Amino acid sequence: QVQLVESGGGLVQAGGSLRLSCAASGSGTIFSINAMAWYRQAPWQQRDLVAAITSGGSTNYADSVKGRFTISRDNAKNTVYLQMNSLKPEDTAVYYCNADHMVVAGMWGPKPFYDIWGQGTQVTVSS
Repeated sequence: QVQLVESGGGLVQAGGSLRLSCAASGSGTIFSINAMAWYRQAPWQQRDLVAAITSGGSTNYADSVKGRFTISRDNAKNTVYLQMNSLKPEDTAVYYCNADHMVVAGMWGPKPFYDIWGQGTQVTVSS
């Protein structure tokens, strides 16, 4: 049993900032999470990668958000963040947290989970 819970979405004017958080939890001790990422999906559009970060801190950003968004990670809290600055109306979307290869240690031993998604949090940027 694992889950990702996002928070921090809301309404903001163009040029403003928001900070999204995503906390991972499991029925047992989380041993490791290989990579965590943020995706976004606007109505009638595909879900696109926004930013990703590995357990070692390496990051990757979509060209559309470079210089404006920053992804970070607190491994002790099993939490990933997305700091969004200089927001634009085209950033409006539902933002989803994703975890790849989460290993949870339970009474039956370690168990891997793949492609885990949060429920999404709405970000709306007004012009």
